[in-house]
Amino acid sequence: MARDEDRLTSVLADGGSVLTETVPAIEPARNAESLDDEYNTLRPSFIRRVTEALDAEDQETVYNLVEPLHPADIADLFELIGHDYRADLARAINDLLGSEVIAELNDYVRDDLVEELEPDEVAELAGDMETDDAVALLQDLDEEDQQAVLAEMEPEDRAAIESALAYPEDSAGRMMSRDVIAVPEHLTVGDLIDYLREDQELATEFWEVFIVDHKHHPVGTCALAWILRTPRSIALSDVMKRDQTLIPVTMDQEEVALRFQKYALISAAVVDESGRLVGQITVDDVVHIIQEEASEDILRLSGAGDGDINEPILMTVRTRLSWLVVNLGTAILASSVVGMFQGAIAKLALLAVLMPIVSGMGGNAGTQTLAVIVRAIATNQLTSSNTGRMILREFRIALANGLTLGTLIGTGTALLFQNPLLGAVIGAAMVINNLIAGLAGIMVPVTLDRLKIDPAVSSAVFVTMATDVMGFFSFLGLAVLSGLAR
Repeated sequence: MARDEDRLTSVLADGGSVLTETVPAIEPARNAESLDDEYNTLRPSFIRRVTEALDAEDQETVYNLVEPLHPADIADLFELIGHDYRADLARAINDLLGSEVIAELNDYVRDDLVEELEPDEVAELAGDMETDDAVALLQDLDEEDQQAVLAEMEPEDRAAIESALAYPEDSAGRMMSRDVIAVPEHLTVGDLIDYLREDQELATEFWEVFIVDHKHHPVGTCALAWILRTPRSIALSDVMKRDQTLIPVTMDQEEVALRFQKYALISAAVVDESGRLVGQITVDDVVHIIQEEASEDILRLSGAGDGDINEPILMTVRTRLSWLVVNLGTAILASSVVGMFQGAIAKLALLAVLMPIVSGMGGNAGTQTLAVIVRAIATNQLTSSNTGRMILREFRIALANGLTLGTLIGTGTALLFQNPLLGAVIGAAMVINNLIAGLAGIMVPVTLDRLKIDPAVSSAVFVTMATDVMGFFSFLGLAVLSGLAR
């Protein structure tokens, strides 16, 4: 494909030399026939043409259709065409299936493709990737397959990946890139510019240069903008930013994302136990983490596991069924409470009609509080210093909501059934259950968090159980105590 070329001219400050470089003009990797401009997704008609060509074993047509796509769009294509076509598509586009495409693939789809490749092919792909992407490619392989791939890699690449795999899963050590530009603090800006030009082995994509001392401890950073706009004679120690956020190599990726969000970071140095610079994390990696963690917490609240549509069916069934069995147990517990009052229900059938309203509204109120609290815990907004204030806050909210809903349902019930006592009973039960829902919605996740149990995983089960049990018990119990069901 013919491409026009632009001329890029950069002039460095302080009489620096003029750097003129010929670079290809950037063309949008888009195809009007393949991409929907409104949703930025592959058109169904395009996917259909690809699958028809695959069915006809017309590899040339498949290649010509896919070749104009951006690597991220090729990754989307693998996810959209379905499992049965993926191996054939990989063979048809061969050299287009590079490291950039592999790095963008969904985890389950990537695992499917890797299984179709030989160890030397996987090793070649991993060698072309950033360390963090290569680790993501290899970490889920069986030990035997992982070792076979590592054996085919260059010693330097193999050592970097083995070092990363030694760190805990979802830690900064796993996700960091080792392609870091670090220089001693005694250099001048001019020295640094010359070094960046002359060393062809340096990283090609970076936002800042890390300044280190003689022990390779990071002591500051220099943004590229500062380097280009500062006279060459100025020492790095005079222009560098000394205040920086350092990421311990064992820090959980969720905490890493929170640091980037809190301090508006573009990149950050990763240090080992001795404080030595071992890598960096950049904002593009953190964007993926934020998306993954947010989706993960929401799905865990529902007990849906990873919630990935590419997840194997048996794995999905096993994950969902385990929580459904737990929910079955809590439902039996709630029904046993109803069984305690079956005599009262037999005397006043209206109790059976109205009691789901009390438990249902309590469940909804508890879910609202739970969602807010789990998010607050995940983003470090809720800590031991403000837990008491949050409990009081949610109690007041629950009381206000309970009184409002209790007044509405109580008045409506009294008027509809011409029974003021029944209205008072359901109104009082609504207030009680809303208070229980509010307290359970905050106490359950906070308690689980203190016990080092992920509150997003199991809180919903306990909150639902509390609102169901107390909803039935308060409504039916008040009905008996008031003499309504005599």
